[in-house]
Amino acid sequence: MFQLAVASSNIGMISPTLAKMLKSTMRKALTWSELESFAQQLGTWSDDTHTRETGPTNARSTFRRFDAKDLKPEDASVVLYRDNHAWCPYCQKIWLWLEEKRVPYRIEKVTMFCYGEKESWYKRIVPSGMLPALGLHGRIITESDDILMALEREFGTLGPGMTDAQVVPLRRMERQLFRAWCQWLCYPSRSFKDEMKNQEMFESMAKIVDDTLGATSQDGPYFLGSELCTADVIFTPYIERMAASLYYYKGYDIKQQNVNISHWFEAMETRSTYLGTQSDYHTHVHDLPPQMGGCYSSGTPSAEECAALVNAGIGVRPEASHAEPDTTLQEAMLRMMKHKDTVININPMSAQKDTLDEALRCVLTRMATGEDCAPPAGTDHALRYIRDRISVPRDMSLFAGRKLRTALEMTAGLDGERQGPTIPFKHRRDQNVVPFREAREGQGGRRRGTTSSGGKTCGAM
Repeated sequence: MFQLAVASSNIGMISPTLAKMLKSTMRKALTWSELESFAQQLGTWSDDTHTRETGPTNARSTFRRFDAKDLKPEDASVVLYRDNHAWCPYCQKIWLWLEEKRVPYRIEKVTMFCYGEKESWYKRIVPSGMLPALGLHGRIITESDDILMALEREFGTLGPGMTDAQVVPLRRMERQLFRAWCQWLCYPSRSFKDEMKNQEMFESMAKIVDDTLGATSQDGPYFLGSELCTADVIFTPYIERMAASLYYYKGYDIKQQNVNISHWFEAMETRSTYLGTQSDYHTHVHDLPPQMGGCYSSGTPSAEECAALVNAGIGVRPEASHAEPDTTLQEAMLRMMKHKDTVININPMSAQKDTLDEALRCVLTRMATGEDCAPPAGTDHALRYIRDRISVPRDMSLFAGRKLRTALEMTAGLDGERQGPTIPFKHRRDQNVVPFREAREGQGGRRRGTTSSGGKTCGAM
């Protein structure tokens, strides 16, 4: 039902020799060498240094030069300190602004309190440890609104700016929507009446936002018409998280209920800047609870049905409106192959490396051929552990993450129904970045600091 690739269409894209090999081994796990050969012939997706520095917005970038081709990372006048996993909403706001303005900047990635110990080098720079922070000509600025105003003074505004008479009431509206969302999502209702009251409060505020967008809809889909501006950047992080969390915990589809908000999302998804920062529902609903102090389900059949779809890794209808890129399959396969050794080493089943290695090859064989490839017995929970810890956009783009999660679930289902360890609710220490950081350093990658947290946990691919 949810086949990721049709064998005949994929095989038509590759060499006759490799096609013959694939047809003869449809239900046997391909070797890593065979999978690499297949993936390399799929297209032109790239994640090399040049692409990360000058191409579309990329969560794995550590330096964005844009058109400043002679600029060196150490000479960048702007340094963005953001979280390793691209979970921080306030970091996303600054990140998106810099990408839209194409201001060259360096990125230093820092651990959030909810998934690890703050790096000592960062606490020397920002003693509070708060994120985001911005280095501007050597001066450190915290608080996202203060950062945006400092950037506007230095590089000009993105359309009407933070203090513009049109933007100020929209900033206030965003905070009102945020409070209504928190009231509904982050506090357990004492009764059905309380639940309905909180829902009505949020829906009323969402309608105000929707009507505001509708008032300028003849001019364009954004908050002030045809051009994206500061107000859109300010709304982006939390309204994206509202869409995911309310679908999962409440069975509520903000896009279906608010046509102008839906059109706004559609417009945002035409921008490579937004797509590079965009997360997916599975990532958000599991990274939000420790950040927000809890997220609570309404317990309705609708909420439980929506949550089951998201948990299984199956793509859900309201998650994205843009078309799936042709490079999605190649991206998902190459990203997993690049980090397969670390993924295996941190898995709860890591003591049986050869068995888990074969199970992972079964997953990617399914992706390559569109055919079932049964994993070794007893690996269902290990594959679902990986499924539950893919993070978008940290590890890969939304559609690539969807493809990989679906393949992991479908392959695990051929073995059994066991789930991996439960995703923690009060913290996300299961998302330790250290093993991936150490693997990058072993490959010659740049890393400024290290964290003190340890253990076998799944971090940043």
